[in-house]
Amino acid sequence: MRAFLGLGSNLGDRRATLRRAVAALPDLVAVSPLYETEPVGGPPGQRPYLNLVVELDTARTPRQLLELGGRLEDAAGRVRGERFGPRSLDVDLLLVGDETVDEPDLTVPHPRMWERRFVVAPLADLAPELVPDGWEGRVSGEVRRLGTL
Repeated sequence: MRAFLGLGSNLGDRRATLRRAVAALPDLVAVSPLYETEPVGGPPGQRPYLNLVVELDTARTPRQLLELGGRLEDAAGRVRGERFGPRSLDVDLLLVGDETVDEPDLTVPHPRMWERRFVVAPLADLAPELVPDGWEGRVSGEVRRLGTL
């Protein structure tokens, strides 16, 4: 099944953190270009994020993919503190095939993905057929494409 994860980092060596996380992903098919973005919400003074989206071809369930993302965050030393606060690694489960999940700790498709340019721009690089026409005018934020990871 085709699944997409969004990864971001704004603490430490952001690029190295993302490289390690991507290298640890099973069933990896593709990695989007890297984007730099300003933080959305959270405390003032945060560093910009580096963001990308990965595509997996996996038999894992949404719950298993959520757990995988949590393990990657833990391995990167993520400390869960303030909402929208800085983080060494953030892994969001965006899409898992045509599956829909609505549970207290897991919502698929990701409930805010279509509002965030730092998610939609790299997703459009990997799977333009999944992104609605005219998305550029309907998402917020600014991104700067940096090239490959």
